[in-house]
Amino acid sequence: MPQIKQENPLQPTDSKLDETIFKQFLHDFKASMKRAYHEDDKIDSFCSTRGIPPAVLKELMSVNPLSLLIPKKYGGLGAGIKENITFISAAAYESLALALTLGINNGLFIQPVTKYAQESAKQKVFDQFLTKSSMGGLMITEPNFGSDALSMLTSHTEKDGYYHLKGKKHWAGLTGMADFWLLTARKKSESGSLMRDIDMFICDVNAPRQSIVVEEFFENLGLYQIPYGRNIIDVYIPEEQRLIPHTTGIQMLLDLLHRSRFQFPAMGLGFVNRIMDEAICHTNARLVGKKSLFDYDQVQNRLSRLQANFTILSAFCLRSAEVASIENDLSSLGIEANVIKTVTSDLMHESAQSLLQLVGAKGYKINHIAGRSLVDSRPFQIFEGSNDILYHQIADSILKIMKSTKEKNLYNYLKGLAPLIADQIKEMVNFEVQIPLPQRKLVDFGRVISRIVSMNHVVNLQEKGFRRDLTENALVVLKQEVSILLNTFHYANSAKVVADYSENSFWMDFSGK
Repeated sequence: MPQIKQENPLQPTDSKLDETIFKQFLHDFKASMKRAYHEDDKIDSFCSTRGIPPAVLKELMSVNPLSLLIPKKYGGLGAGIKENITFISAAAYESLALALTLGINNGLFIQPVTKYAQESAKQKVFDQFLTKSSMGGLMITEPNFGSDALSMLTSHTEKDGYYHLKGKKHWAGLTGMADFWLLTARKKSESGSLMRDIDMFICDVNAPRQSIVVEEFFENLGLYQIPYGRNIIDVYIPEEQRLIPHTTGIQMLLDLLHRSRFQFPAMGLGFVNRIMDEAICHTNARLVGKKSLFDYDQVQNRLSRLQANFTILSAFCLRSAEVASIENDLSSLGIEANVIKTVTSDLMHESAQSLLQLVGAKGYKINHIAGRSLVDSRPFQIFEGSNDILYHQIADSILKIMKSTKEKNLYNYLKGLAPLIADQIKEMVNFEVQIPLPQRKLVDFGRVISRIVSMNHVVNLQEKGFRRDLTENALVVLKQEVSILLNTFHYANSAKVVADYSENSFWMDFSGK
């Protein structure tokens, strides 16, 4: 794996969080979720309503969970990435929407503000989080610029100590709910053209001239507790609320996004753990043909895949804890960040599909965990980069490296990318990659690479002492998937859509001939 560049080593005042304090914090947080979701307010009673009911939100925020990552010098607990992953995972076990809400606050606001904001702004912002249970989010996506985010049209001009930002943003999680936003914009020159680089600003929606107008709230299909919408940006941001990049604004944005993607497994692990527990409980209790559903071979196949997913995501969490702290610059780790994001989100949705299949008809209710999990997990394959696009990017990056090093043999290249597993799969990957590849084959190739990197992380987890029966099962499942994906990759598929298909395509015209 690539070397991680370290920036800004921890100061003595930012010493690690005491383990006893963290355990108590986690205990108190789990107790608040139990009260909110299982005692005072049943989670199923509001899962199909929009937003988080005030009483539930008050209970969940009663232990000030967002204090976890705020540095000690600003009054927070000063936890690191390892504690954050554990915390978000615990939230995801109870509610994926809650975990995403906390993940947005931590990964897309608190962490980048801690790393890049000016000192004069940090204390003011973090005081609001600590004393008023404020929340923060990130606005990047625009109505005409989703995956092409760097072409955003939101602009800024500077005058009299303020930055004037104008534009539109949509699909920002916590729309109309967050008190603070990180806004992305491009500088407008005197000629009216927009600079290529990206700037980021802290917007305090409760401050004068910083209010953001929500033009429309969206009726999102899942994640009902998280509001999304379209926002009109016409705000004046003080100079002190501009984030200061260490190099360029684009690298700052990549560092932020890659760190967020590295933390997807926190949500994925807690979510899949809950799915696995629900599936095992249901299949043990359900009798079909005078025997437990659990004892059927196909059910065992599904359950073993759920357990493999749990193990793979555990391996991802370990890797993220090793590399994703804010002291490290992750801007150059696009391949690995994209692998972790795509595989995590694929495993989440695959797990939800399996639970629904095992539960059957009653699971196809939005107030049942199986149905709710299906719609809540699906957007993870879309936001922060559509998986199809990210698989393409993974493949494209790998092929560029292979071309630059004049290496055509995939096995030889994998000895550097995935050294712990390359020899075990040599017979499958010992072939030359023909360049260039059509886009659909790039996506296939990206999927292959992502599963091989996943295997490497599982072996790393095994070598650290994780129980071997779980890791061996996960490797069997992943090896089978790599085999299937390679067959798809090698299969010649040039099928094209027939645009004008109406002529001679109505089956009834051929009935009786």
